[in-house]
Amino acid sequence: MLWKQQLLGIFKKKPYKMILNALPNIKHLDSGQFFLVAGPCAVESKDLCFEIAEKMIAICENLQIPYIFKGSYKKANRSRLDSFTGIGDEKALNILKEVKDHFSVPVTTDVHSAQEATYAADFVDVLQIPAFLCRQTDLLISAAKTGKMVSIKKGQFMSAESMKHAVDKVRLSGNDKVCLIERGTTFGYQDLVVDFRGIPVMQDMNVPVILDCTHSLQQPNQTTGVTGGKPRYIETIAKAGIAVGVEGLFIETHPDPKNAKSDGANMLDLKNMSQMLFRLAKIRKSI
Repeated sequence: MLWKQQLLGIFKKKPYKMILNALPNIKHLDSGQFFLVAGPCAVESKDLCFEIAEKMIAICENLQIPYIFKGSYKKANRSRLDSFTGIGDEKALNILKEVKDHFSVPVTTDVHSAQEATYAADFVDVLQIPAFLCRQTDLLISAAKTGKMVSIKKGQFMSAESMKHAVDKVRLSGNDKVCLIERGTTFGYQDLVVDFRGIPVMQDMNVPVILDCTHSLQQPNQTTGVTGGKPRYIETIAKAGIAVGVEGLFIETHPDPKNAKSDGANMLDLKNMSQMLFRLAKIRKSI
């Protein structure tokens, strides 16, 4: 156990921008703004991803917000067998790489197994660990060993304090580029709540903490087999997160949420993103 304590002692507390600085093409780290992870729930097409990336980059450039494009190349956790799972792994990952190369922006996607982590690492800059898989040791170790930044979503069933062990698995595998995402806690069978006390608890683990403003508003386990959501409260959650001091925000967005192929009920309409981020940036500057 002593060697573990010594190794963990190597990882000194770093400002979040020092961790993000390892990402290629990340911008505006000295602006004092929160960083933003945003994009569609799933990679539906190249045209969709390019439309969202172009719009988001323009907004973030104007507000000097560090930006990471997000898109899931594969949706492995679906309620029903006939739910959309993707357009094909290689095709979707290549689209993410095209976004990365064309717009000179870092990109992230979620992975669901050790093999997927190794495979996806050739296309993206940040590997995201889904909330339901945040305890999967093989997955965390494999993601860590790619050398990519590892972003771990806190399970809906996990306390903030218990996420220390997920962070340790990545660090003890030789990777100190790790952050945590708060995405709500199960409240009954069909709702989630955000316990904002957990944000400073996770920050005490010397990691940047991101607030997922869309999945925190999910209404899971619907009898229809389609997850619901309350996107009207995305800005409310985001404002509270900034007031508490989160380093980053995670927001899924789409130009036509009602016709999105995955999680449309949770996503923010792309046309509403600019004004909302303007208001959030003003709050950040005031604290």
